[in-house]
Amino acid sequence: MTSETPDWLGLLRAHTDMFADIICDAELAAPVTFCPSWSLHDLVVHLGGVHQWAAHAVVEGHPNFRPEPVERGRPGLAGWYRHHASNLVDVLTQTPADAPAWTFDDQDPTAGFWRRRQVHETVMHTWDAEESLGAPQPIDPSLAWDGVLEVQDVIYPRQVRLGRVEPLDPAVRLVPTDVPGEITLGESTGEGESIVVRDRAEVLLRLLWHRADPDTEMVDPRAGALLSAAVTP
Repeated sequence: MTSETPDWLGLLRAHTDMFADIICDAELAAPVTFCPSWSLHDLVVHLGGVHQWAAHAVVEGHPNFRPEPVERGRPGLAGWYRHHASNLVDVLTQTPADAPAWTFDDQDPTAGFWRRRQVHETVMHTWDAEESLGAPQPIDPSLAWDGVLEVQDVIYPRQVRLGRVEPLDPAVRLVPTDVPGEITLGESTGEGESIVVRDRAEVLLRLLWHRADPDTEMVDPRAGALLSAAVTP
């Protein structure tokens, strides 16, 4: 990725194809480490359902939708996933990015929102699938950092707005070591300064989405405690 607007549709095609390839011959009973009680089968059903929901939000303009059910052990699950991922890509390709759509970002009620959101959804769950099979691959640093920015701009404010988490206090400043930039979540209202976490962009992203152990990543225990709250769903 560069400083230019990413090719979200190209990224979505690439990452949904990658996810489908991973699950094609995988052991679907494998547990997903960071999604307690989920198997890889459950993860596939979840992501395919999210793709259906996003396409519906663009086409119908509202979130009220029940995904197509999948029976446990249904053969051809990878094909089922490819079908719904392909439909999502088609919908987003055929719909102008600035077309109105239902989203959960009050600042961006357009179809373009879902291009970016579904890329990050797929990237994180691809990592989940790979990790469950014992071979997680690195996430592109620029893409991972954009995922961190999405948490700052969209996901964390929504969690606060819905009352799922209190604003972080003291604030946590995230500084990537492999790409330029930094963000701050929360606000320090006392005399203390914000707590700084420096690491690769991928690690920062996984910390925010509860896909990393703060102790293993040697994060300041205060930051680890704050980030373990529901800063993301």
